[in-house]
Amino acid sequence: MENTRTFGFEKPSFFERLNGMLGVDFYRLFHTPLFYIFIAIAAIIPALVSMGAMGEGETAGMFLNAWQIIAADSPLYTVHDIGEYANMNMVFIFGGIMVSIFIGHDYRSGYVKQLFTTHAKKEDYMISKTLVSAFSMVCMCGTYLIGGTISGVATGLPFTVGAGSLLCAILGKVIMSLGWASLYTFINIIFRRKFGISIALCFVLGTGIPVIGAAALLGNTAALNIFLYGSSVQACLSANLLSVLVCLACSVIWAIIYNVLGSVILYHRDVY
Repeated sequence: MENTRTFGFEKPSFFERLNGMLGVDFYRLFHTPLFYIFIAIAAIIPALVSMGAMGEGETAGMFLNAWQIIAADSPLYTVHDIGEYANMNMVFIFGGIMVSIFIGHDYRSGYVKQLFTTHAKKEDYMISKTLVSAFSMVCMCGTYLIGGTISGVATGLPFTVGAGSLLCAILGKVIMSLGWASLYTFINIIFRRKFGISIALCFVLGTGIPVIGAAALLGNTAALNIFLYGSSVQACLSANLLSVLVCLACSVIWAIIYNVLGSVILYHRDVY
């Protein structure tokens, strides 16, 4: 049996360690102006997109339903016009940038060096950063939903869509925040000394360009669901419980993979 005492003190359990680290990370998050700036950006994006849709000649009328600002009508792996992508998926792009800046500050400020001097569990750092980043993106999804609803009212578009499908679409996108957060955390662990590369890579992956390119060659195949962007498009206005399960399975599996790989890298490479 593993000895849980060291010099008369009980070793903290995994949940105790994680709870302590989450407390510190959430404290830092809530005291970081950047968090609130991105929350506000997420709320403003739908209004900007709606204004563009009403003001540009060719893009005017690209939305026929107010909820299309939240999700596409059907799962589309390729983007034929801006209206198909101008939905809540954009949160994942800005979420990646925010995660890069948040983790980048850990290394620039020396917080990581201080942390790993007294806290040896690298997996705790990965899990904590993933969960805090996922929480941030969920908050951005929430303000985007509010902004999108207000924009829909302002444009006078109909809100005609199945309530169940809309709920599944929103739930699917919220669930995908976990997978995206784990990916962005993993990327920033790899490129911790190359801040510009980490932001650029998070941006490119957040737009889904690799999967869109693959879909252009392979077509709208369900095999693309195994990737984060692929399963993200399942969260659409024709979504059902199966779509939500696809999002959940992909998000959880990739979160586990990225956290394990990130922890291995932290244990075997210079973390500073």
